Amino acid sequence: MSALGSSWSRRRAAVAAEAAAEERALQEAAIEAEQAALAEKTDDEILEELGLPDPDSLEMGDDFKAFMAKTVPGHLRKRALRKLWRSNPVLACVDGLNDYDDDYLTGSTGQDAIKTTYQVGKGMLTHLLEIERQQNAVVAADDEVDHSLDDEIGETADTVALTVPDALPVDNVADVDDTPPMPAPRRMQFQFEDQTA
Repeated sequence: MSALGSSWSRRRAAVAAEAAAEERALQEAAIEAEQAALAEKTDDEILEELGLPDPDSLEMGDDFKAFMAKTVPGHLRKRALRKLWRSNPVLACVDGLNDYDDDYLTGSTGQDAIKTTYQVGKGMLTHLLEIERQQNAVVAADDEVDHSLDDEIGETADTVALTVPDALPVDNVADVDDTPPMPAPRRMQFQFEDQTA
């Protein structure tokens, strides 16, 4: 029942999302049509039609929210924001405490370039060189062990005569099957106790 309910819930949510997307598309189309009609007019005509004051005449404390509406053209919105920035001393004061004032490309060492062993595509170079040195040491140790074993085998072969048994006849090779036999399939067995009522 929960799977059925969840599928209907997903379907209802999808239908609601489609309806919201259609409504949003209609609103955006209406805004675009209104902005296209306003693009042919001058700034004074647009401000008069929208019932907005001249952005250059606004002062600190005035309401700038009306210029943030979607129907207001972008260039008028920017003029109002510039005036807001200049009119409010809190916004216009650059005190150096803003996070975006610092140059984070230089790191914490000042204005000089940072020196590091990091290489693009290789990472920290000293770490890689140490790993390579350890691998070379292991390979060299393995080579020494292999050479010493070869020397010991050569000495043993000189002192002991190896006997090779006669080869098996080749005729019966085709008859020999090396694959192990398949196990018998197991069957489930049920045991019931006598039920007395």
